[in-house]
Order: sequence, then C-alpha cells, then structure tokens
Amino acid sequence: MATHLSRSAGPHTASPRPPEGVQMVRTGSTPFNLQTFLARTGDGITSLTPPRKQILFSQGEAAGAVFYIQAGQVKLTVVSPQGKEALLGILARGAFFGESCLSGQTVRTNTASAMEDSRLVRIEKHVMIRLLHDEPAVSELFLTHLLSRNLRIQEDLVDQLFNPSEKRLARVLLLLAHCEKEGKTEAAISKISHETLAEMIGTTRSRVSFFMNKFRTMGCIDYDSDWLHVHRSLRTIVRDDWRPAYG
Repeated sequence: MATHLSRSAGPHTASPRPPEGVQMVRTGSTPFNLQTFLARTGDGITSLTPPRKQILFSQGEAAGAVFYIQAGQVKLTVVSPQGKEALLGILARGAFFGESCLSGQTVRTNTASAMEDSRLVRIEKHVMIRLLHDEPAVSELFLTHLLSRNLRIQEDLVDQLFNPSEKRLARVLLLLAHCEKEGKTEAAISKISHETLAEMIGTTRSRVSFFMNKFRTMGCIDYDSDWLHVHRSLRTIVRDDWRPAYG
C-alpha cells in the first residue's frame, strides 16, 4: 500500500457558511461542524489530502481506522481469488468508509482509492468508538450515514432487478452528481470511464457508450476535458418515480 499521503494540520477557522464537504448537524441551537470538531480532537485523527489514484487501504490489510470524505470521491473495489476485480461503489463527500472495523472485522475486505484529488479525515478505531459513545452529534451523523447507505443498497438491488440498463445508467449518473435532489439543476463530476460505469450497472461498455451518446444528444449530459456535466433533465429517462418506494 502506498503511504505517501499529504497531511494538513492546524485548526480550522469556522465560517458563516460551511465550505464544500463540511457536515453540519444541529445540536440544540448550535450547528455542529464536523470538520472543526475533528480538527480540535488531536491524537488519533489525521487530515489527508490524497491525490487522484492514491490507494488509501488495500484488500487484506489490517483494518484499524474509519475514514470520512470532506471533498472528492473514493472508489471501493474487491478482487476475487481468481483475480477478477469488481467495483463495489463510489463514495462522495459526507460519506464514511472503512467502518467495518467497528464491528470487529480485523482485515480489509476491499480496496479504497481516491478517484480525484480529495480531502479526508482518518479516525483511529478507538477514537471513533469514543466519539460515538461521548458525542451525540457524531453518533447521529454516523447513524444517518449507515441508514442512508442501507437504503441505497436496497434501491440498487431493486434497480438491478427491475430496470433496464438505460435507466440504471441514468440513475447512477444522477446519484453521482447529486442531481436527484430537488432544486439542483446540474452538477459537474470527474470523468468516469465507460468500463467503470458498465461495472456499476451490470452491462457492457458498448451499451454504456451507446446510452451516453444518446444522453448527450438529448442535452442531458455534456463533456469537457476533465468533467462530466450532468443535467437534472436526465430524470426524464427514469421519470419522477425513478427512486423505488418501500413500505
């Protein structure tokens, strides 16, 4: 595993509006700023600025810390005993990962790598356990993350079982760009290869290329040298009932 991660130190100066990637949780009348809080806690918590393609941890390594994404994107992959690699997911700002160590898992079952220049916080296992026990705001934020991820897994399964590949691709792009949220009309995300998108939705690269060209012709997506621009009009592919409902 590569260990040459850039580290930043020093207290964070709070601003009237939270910068990109900072989670705010209201405790009483005071908003809880996770970035400021983590910057104050000291031992066991490290700020990291990994560049694109930096490996954060590898499958088979000892698991002893939880990570939090302040900015950027992180890819999770797994390799089978036969050497075949599969994409588990892509996480964006506000997400935790590596949290399985809290349940007693001692070895990483996947590999995490930065998809773009990112800002992360690495929290040692014993520190995270203490925070969850002593800080209700951290516990609330972490629980919200777990519940949201569980719902996402259910939605992904329903999407895979019932929707055609065109709708699955449109949904993935909307989720990556966070354009599924009301009021957000478009967003730019780092370019993702058609091979990666094909892995995410369970189809072939040629099918993804065909649909991406179709979405571009419809004006639902645009490209430039580094970014993929996703427009909320892509929801017309999946209609407004694109998110599965559960009873």
